[in-house]
Parts: sequence; structure tokens; C-alpha cells
Amino acid sequence: MKATLMFGAGDVRVQDVPEPTILRPTDAIVRTVRTCVCGSDLHPYHSMEAQEHGQSMGHESLAVVEEIGAEVTSLRPGQLVVAPFSFSDNTCEICRDGFQTACPHGGFYATPETNGLQAEFARIPLADGSLVPVPEVDADTADESLLASLLTLSDVYLTGYHAAYVAKVRPGQTVTVVGDGAVGLSAVLAAKQLGAERIILMGRHTARTDLGREFGATDVVSARGEEGVAEVLELTGGLGSEAVLEAVGHMPAYEQSYGVVRAGGVISRVGVPQYEEAPVGFGSLFGKNARLAGGPAPVRAYQEEAIGQVLRGEIEPGKVFDRTVGLDGVPAGYAAMDAREVLKVMVDPRL
Repeated sequence: MKATLMFGAGDVRVQDVPEPTILRPTDAIVRTVRTCVCGSDLHPYHSMEAQEHGQSMGHESLAVVEEIGAEVTSLRPGQLVVAPFSFSDNTCEICRDGFQTACPHGGFYATPETNGLQAEFARIPLADGSLVPVPEVDADTADESLLASLLTLSDVYLTGYHAAYVAKVRPGQTVTVVGDGAVGLSAVLAAKQLGAERIILMGRHTARTDLGREFGATDVVSARGEEGVAEVLELTGGLGSEAVLEAVGHMPAYEQSYGVVRAGGVISRVGVPQYEEAPVGFGSLFGKNARLAGGPAPVRAYQEEAIGQVLRGEIEPGKVFDRTVGLDGVPAGYAAMDAREVLKVMVDPRL
């Protein structure tokens, strides 16, 4: 089968690799219907050291169950399923608390232990806990826009939702979203769903911020750094935003976030941080009594409800995809996202 491997910074290849097999009785094998390239995939694309054998890539998947292990009880071959970007048992104390990305028995895809999902087929560990069926949808006849929106529930939309959820966004609030990538735009949509009255989107790419307005942004601030902070403060009467959703992961985005957060407010980070040390003192968080929240989104906790929203037409987060390629086009897809030529690339293995 074809699969995506990264051999170093900027070096993405699609190669023939052996098809996956059941390794444990709790595994399932799925056939990929749609997968995609994530903004977080660009971090190793920029910095990964060269290696001889390559690392398989991808962690987002809408798929059909092909085979199940002997201990899998909740799934059957032929079902359309959404795969969260991490696998978990969904039964332990941590999962029951709603933090499946920290499941002590789970893990992540695209690691040396578990292959990535930018491939024709994939092995899903802990399949009962990790795959969520989509009722009454046929992958072969479903509308393309529906498949796109269902795919976002593997990661991108529900990562944006997690940012808003843990920030406790509520009706009437002012929210600032830092970053106009697919996760940032998803955070705008989620904040709107949770009732935010004013949503300020900090982004500078017009095509993206236009979609942000469609998703619910009331204001757009294109300036960055101190100038961007000053504009947000002016828009909020000098007070700042009660919730700031940071969807980038780089230090300048964090600095903008504590610059615009209101006293007593919360910064919720879901952009994968590319740093370990960050200001938390009087001039950043402490002086404002500001709180810091966020982390890897436990999308499994939100999927059933979100699938229902998509199927009822209440949300259409799949609009973040603006290019579709086949597997052979994945390397060009990485390059296009890195160059900001496209927002988010979807992969259709049939092409």
C-alpha cells in the first residue's frame, strides 16, 4: 500500500510499504476514506533531522473498518468511523475524566511504535475506545462536504472546540483567537457555538480571515506583536478579552495572548508549543490574575455530540479544506501548506 513518510526537514515521500495487520486482539484495520495534513505536521517538516528509513506520518482519519481483532466488540467491518488523533481505551479513570490524550494505556500515531494515518490502510490500537462510528452514512455515496466535516472531528475542529471549552467560553463574552490557521478558524466556529458575543480573530491572510468571519468572527486584527495587542485593547475599551484561544504554538502568539487577556481571564492554548519556558510572572499572567489552560485536545470526549451536529447540518467545519490531493500529491500538499498557499490539504486515496 501507499503511505507517507518523512525522511527529514522538507523531505516527504510516498512509498509502498506492507499493509498493516492485527497485532493485538484489541486492534482494528481500517481503510482510509479521507485523511489530511495537519499544521502540526509542519513542525517536523521544518526541523526533523535526516534519517535513513523515514517516519510514517499523519494522525487524522475518516475510515471504513476492514478487520477487527478477537476482543473488539463495538465495531463491525463496513462501518464508517472517525479516528481521534490519539488512541485510548476510553474506559480508565483518566479517560472517564475526559482526558483521553493522557490515557496511560494509549498513545499517538506517526511514532516509531504506531504508524501514521496518511496511508491507504492503518492499524488502530484499542479500537473499541478509539474509533467512533458514524451512523447511517455510506462512505461511497456521501456528499464530499459531509465527509470533509466529519474528517475535521478527528482533530482540527475539535481541537478548536477544546480551546473554547476549557476556556469556559459562555454567552455574552468577548473572545480573541490568535492564529488564522485551520485550528484558529475552528476555534472561532466553536466560540460562536458556545455563545460568544464578540470574537476577535488575529490573522493576516484575507482568504482565511474571510472564512473566520463566516464562522463568526466579528472583528479581524491583522497586526502582530505590540501593535496587534494595542488594536485588540482598543477594540475592548482597554480591558482585553475574557478568553484568549491560542492556536499557533510559537512564543510570539503566547506573548500576544497574555497581552490581550483581560484581568481574571483565561488563555487556552491548543497550538502545539514549540517552547518549554514562557513568562508567567507579574507582567504576563500573575499581575492580571490570568489563568492558563489547554493542551492536546481529547477529541474523543467530544466526538459523539459533534458527529450529531455535523449530520444535522448545524456546523460545517469542513470548509477549512481548500485543496484535495491523492496520496501521491501529499508531498506537494505539505509544501503548499508550508508556503501558505493553502489553508489545509485533504487527501483522498482514490485520486
